Amino acid sequence: MPNMNARLIARDRFPVDDGSFVEVVIWEIPQPLRGCSHRYKYRFAYVENDVCVVRFDNETGKGEHKHIDRHEFPIIFVSINQLYDDFYKEVDQWRMTR
Repeated sequence: MPNMNARLIARDRFPVDDGSFVEVVIWEIPQPLRGCSHRYKYRFAYVENDVCVVRFDNETGKGEHKHIDRHEFPIIFVSINQLYDDFYKEVDQWRMTR
């Protein structure tokens, strides 16, 4: 994170099954990113066999969005807790359809 005033809130990585894992990184930043209404920079990723198949993140100018396979969709940020819930629902749905 290039901003020296950013504060790391969470950095977790844990296995789900053989060849898959979840990684969550959340920073609290001094100012909201352009396109966001909160002061978090985050990445929630579910990776299978070295391929990220579900990801929730925010980027300057792009705002809140999720990646499901090769597709990108906007999301609405409510809270960090809701983001966790929404992410794990997507991961569960992905795993059930594979």
